[in-house]
Amino acid sequence: MTMNIHPLPPSAFKGEGMTSQRARDRLAATLKESGIRDPRVIEVIRNTPRHHFIDQALHSRAYENTALPIGHGQTISQPWVVARMTEALLEHFNGGVPQKVLEIGTGSGYQAVVLAALVGQVFTVERIEELLRQARRRFRQLGLANVRSRHDDGKLGWPDQAPFDAIILTAAGDAIPSQVLDQLSPDGVLVAPVGSPSSQTLLRIRGDGQGDFIQEELGAVSFVPLLGGIG
Repeated sequence: MTMNIHPLPPSAFKGEGMTSQRARDRLAATLKESGIRDPRVIEVIRNTPRHHFIDQALHSRAYENTALPIGHGQTISQPWVVARMTEALLEHFNGGVPQKVLEIGTGSGYQAVVLAALVGQVFTVERIEELLRQARRRFRQLGLANVRSRHDDGKLGWPDQAPFDAIILTAAGDAIPSQVLDQLSPDGVLVAPVGSPSSQTLLRIRGDGQGDFIQEELGAVSFVPLLGGIG
């Protein structure tokens, strides 16, 4: 089983106190105890400097298993949710690696960085220009060559690069946008939260290769709303 196919540079692992490797190790242990089974996902999160993706004032909380604000009414997702969504996506490939993954909602860039360590290439779309600017700076600092980003309405996906082996949405709408689902490969997988702010479910939609999709419910979650347009 491939472990971290695109490793981050050693400089990414620097930290001290509440941002040290020991803090990351505790988070990895928490994820394992909470039911995350894929060792690839646990290892990548253990080695991803989450404190780089939040304001310095919140660094002491970077490795808590909780969502944190990143401005503009958005959050960096709870590490367990990032791990579960990544694991749910990878499970579809039975130990293999999807080559093209579309992410709707770049946010801080944390989910994209986790994915980038495990897949061939990540295409990520963000509607809020300032968040995308910050995420792009982090991608450069981490030396990631397999992440491409776009400032656009996430509900439109990235049609120029379709089809995608896998698609992940990091915000919740009442339904999966049809233009996004249309960009999924016939045998691909999509993972997304769906529902109202008070009641959301994590869904996994698998293509059977024949034009039909199988939908699974993976449990209750809580995400910011999926909005259209750009800002």
